[in-house]
Amino acid sequence: MNYRHAYHAGNFADVVKHVLMSRLIEYLKRKDKPFRVFDTHAGRGLYALSAKEAVRTGEHAEGVGRLSAAAELATNPLFAPYFNALQPDMEQDRYPGSPLIARRLLRPQDRLSAYELHPEEATVLKAVFAGDIQTKAIELDGWLALGSHVPPKEKRGLVLIDPPFEKPSEVEDIVLALGRALRRWPGGIYAIWYPLKRRETVNALHEGLRALGIADMVVAEFFREPYSADQRFVGTGMAVINPPFVFAEEAEAVLKALLPVLRRDPGATYEVFAPPPAKA
Repeated sequence: MNYRHAYHAGNFADVVKHVLMSRLIEYLKRKDKPFRVFDTHAGRGLYALSAKEAVRTGEHAEGVGRLSAAAELATNPLFAPYFNALQPDMEQDRYPGSPLIARRLLRPQDRLSAYELHPEEATVLKAVFAGDIQTKAIELDGWLALGSHVPPKEKRGLVLIDPPFEKPSEVEDIVLALGRALRRWPGGIYAIWYPLKRRETVNALHEGLRALGIADMVVAEFFREPYSADQRFVGTGMAVINPPFVFAEEAEAVLKALLPVLRRDPGATYEVFAPPPAKA
């Protein structure tokens, strides 16, 4: 309940996460049939980069701030949906969060369900989407939503799971909630975001996901610098369950294009891979 994404909005991890999310949504749009996007930890939806929280950390300068000088990204079609979603706000020194970016990528027949537990953040989130008949902004624990709000009536869709990783139990919470959701909706696309700080935490998450017996999963990890002894925030990862057949190829191209733009260290790297199945 203490986490505020306002300190981190538009940082390098947001850029990677949101570009990859946009590729998943664009794939769903290949069919005319409607779909629903669920955002389990939606935050407030829109962030002022001139606010004291953002100014205090300055993290956006090393994230979305670097994109304006990257002319090669502006002409890359894989980034076009993401840049189009940013356009209404960046000129006003604001950054849209995951739910607002997702909403701007939807068609008239598609829907968004955005969940936020923090009362103040949820109030702002509801105001951002006030009057929007395609969006439900709900003050609710996203873990509970995964146990009761899936599958959607549309039968197609994406679940974005990006908790703050503040609690020691975060990995266990993800695996438990995913297990419930997959039993109810085994065919949904699930995208789990996580920070790269401690190898042990990342390994535990991978092992927990594999233990669920998931047959089809692609992991994309981006390191702006190598792992550090002080366990600082060196990279960002996304594990996608039931990924589109084009996702691995697109993720590879996206991370390759972002590497020279977002790197902090010559040792910056990325990897896209399918984890091996769990041992019997």
